Amino acid sequence: MTLQQSIEQFLYRLAELCDDRDWDGYLDQFAPECEFHIPQWKNEDELTRDPRREMSLMYYADRTGIEDRVFRLRTGKSAASTPLPRTLHLIDNVRCTEQGDGIVQVRVNWVTHFYRFGESGHFFGTADYTLRGEGDGWKVLRKHTVLLNDKIDSVLDFYHV
Repeated sequence: MTLQQSIEQFLYRLAELCDDRDWDGYLDQFAPECEFHIPQWKNEDELTRDPRREMSLMYYADRTGIEDRVFRLRTGKSAASTPLPRTLHLIDNVRCTEQGDGIVQVRVNWVTHFYRFGESGHFFGTADYTLRGEGDGWKVLRKHTVLLNDKIDSVLDFYHV
């Protein structure tokens, strides 16, 4: 399998784990030090850059932020996500650049369709991943997602992007 195919299969599996709500499998794909960031738009052409000083739609400095969200979903402590929407993640235009030392930069286009309370919706955008090779697989070191349809008329959570 080529590097491109390996990374595509990893990303497809990551999406499948999220759609299947296999939260343990999903979380296991992220390194403990993984940064997860969705910046906010300042205006039509400019995103916020520094999540520690500027507003973000979502920012977790490490995997514990996603773990906390999963805990809330599992225990029913996330009223905004009860019931959970059904989701379908689609990933396309996967581009990879090797950085050395087993690190690969990846950029993808994505769309997530969701259904909740009898209504359908979707979010779409781009995502930049930093992946580290581990054994025969990959771990996410960083996920930076740009939400292009940033008019949010429903709940937005990690499982949407």
